[in-house]
Amino acid sequence: MEKAEVKDNSLIKKNGKISGLIFKELVRRGYSIEGDTRVWNIADSKLWYLTPEQAQAYLDMDHSPEYEEAVHKEQSNRLLQENADLIIKKFNEGAVNVIDLGCGDGKKATEIIQKFGGKLKIRYCPIDISGYMVQKAIETFSKMDIHEIVEFQYNISDFENLSNITPLLTKGEFKRNLFLLLGNTLGNFEITSLLYEIRSSMKDGDLLLVDTSLANKKIEEVVNLHSKNDLSKRFVFYIPKGLGLKEDEVEYGVRFKNSRVEIYFIIKEDRTIKLQERKVELRKGDKMIVGIAYKHNLDDLKMYFNMFFGSVETVLSDDKAQAFILCQK
Repeated sequence: MEKAEVKDNSLIKKNGKISGLIFKELVRRGYSIEGDTRVWNIADSKLWYLTPEQAQAYLDMDHSPEYEEAVHKEQSNRLLQENADLIIKKFNEGAVNVIDLGCGDGKKATEIIQKFGGKLKIRYCPIDISGYMVQKAIETFSKMDIHEIVEFQYNISDFENLSNITPLLTKGEFKRNLFLLLGNTLGNFEITSLLYEIRSSMKDGDLLLVDTSLANKKIEEVVNLHSKNDLSKRFVFYIPKGLGLKEDEVEYGVRFKNSRVEIYFIIKEDRTIKLQERKVELRKGDKMIVGIAYKHNLDDLKMYFNMFFGSVETVLSDDKAQAFILCQK
């Protein structure tokens, strides 16, 4: 198969300091009105990892002790490890394609795959919008004792392209697939659209494993973390920076609203952003949402997953803050 080529800044078209892709989203989405405030919502995960620097900034935040504690990563990893047998039994110790959606550096997936203990023959396929992340995941899994790592052009992809990827993998003895959606990746998307895309790419008998946090009082910890963590601010600031804004021209903020954590910047002074023949007028006080993380309660999650899958098994962490959800088509 053709190997994925990791290109520096491959998704950005630049004119000076302005990112064409970020500017395009700003123009396309426009703004809404919230009270007396104009709100520009450009929170889209495809803008979060446009460059290797952005992707690494996310990994720095994700692996920081403060972030791991706030998102209860230890409990999440324990859930994955303790419930690996559920997956082994479903596949009857056969050969499995593990399709790691939004793979990041792959370390989250190793938490459960290392517990398979050689009982499943694994072919690992990392999928991410960021070529940098894909390469990191490949490096992580190259150190593990698995059958094969798939490297081809579709490694660098958004989830809307999944239906084109699965048929390329289900060949020979690898006829069944385990899709992974780990590390709260579920919260980065509108849930019904995402589940529809994933289910459409699955065959009967395939599994989807989701690891996600639940909406409860622990959300306050996540809001406080992002509010005070310099690594979080550094990661998301790449978006206003891609519009030519400087740190002293915006004010950083985090809130929980609309059933999601929203990370935003407030524009401090009127500013005109120009790219080629187009321009956008930002006003003092405008709010620019650059990051979101949806938080669902358990009942809502069960409702959504039962809409798309015939079999749904759920296991909760001891503190009821994390959910391990195993679905079968």
